[in-house]
Amino acid sequence: MGRPTVVLVHGAANSAGVWRFWRDRLEAQGFPTQAPDLRGHGAAPCDDLGRVSMADYVADVQAVIERLGAAPPVLVGWSMGGLVALMYGAVAPTLGVLALGPSTPGPLLEAPATAPPAAGVFGPEAYGITDVTAPAQPTMPDLDPEEIGVALASLGPESAFARQERRRGVWFSPRGVTNSILVAAGERDESFPPRACRRVARFLGADYVELPGASHWGLVLNRRALDAAWPTIAAWLHRLS
Repeated sequence: MGRPTVVLVHGAANSAGVWRFWRDRLEAQGFPTQAPDLRGHGAAPCDDLGRVSMADYVADVQAVIERLGAAPPVLVGWSMGGLVALMYGAVAPTLGVLALGPSTPGPLLEAPATAPPAAGVFGPEAYGITDVTAPAQPTMPDLDPEEIGVALASLGPESAFARQERRRGVWFSPRGVTNSILVAAGERDESFPPRACRRVARFLGADYVELPGASHWGLVLNRRALDAAWPTIAAWLHRLS
């Protein structure tokens, strides 16, 4: 019996290219991968990105999985994509979900926003990336030049509607995610720091791993951090297959 397919879900204001090194590692271990661009990101078309919701992103993941037409996959999601993966896992079968620095689920938000979502589009400057030509990026202190290049090439616009949904709180039942969950934190992640990820892991009854020295971007692109955490991640994956 072959290895399960791993479906990788990117974060906000970027695209599937961020998974380059994860895909190399997974496929070298015998795991087929799919890394779709969510609608309005990368090469994926979208008529009105400003009105795209978190449920729309979940539907994008569902469409990819339905096209696979195989056994339930393993989902790996980063940042916003981590929350999308958990939302999908709460309503549809998976072998497991690995959430890398996931956006905080609604029940754990300490100060949720109250304003309703409104249509709009924003770019990576909202996340501190103001000059895409700069060789050094303050939000990527742990990445080498090649890794920074991959990050910058992945950037694009994002739905303000979906972001406000996350700020107000996206709710799902942790009991719905019935299969194995692993939550991963970056030691130097300032967006969703380890303490926040540990809360998510407790909320979900999940396993937890920390990538040493990894920033938020480092969770997907810092190859040294991935090397250090890979034994734990690989053991989790092999238990699923």
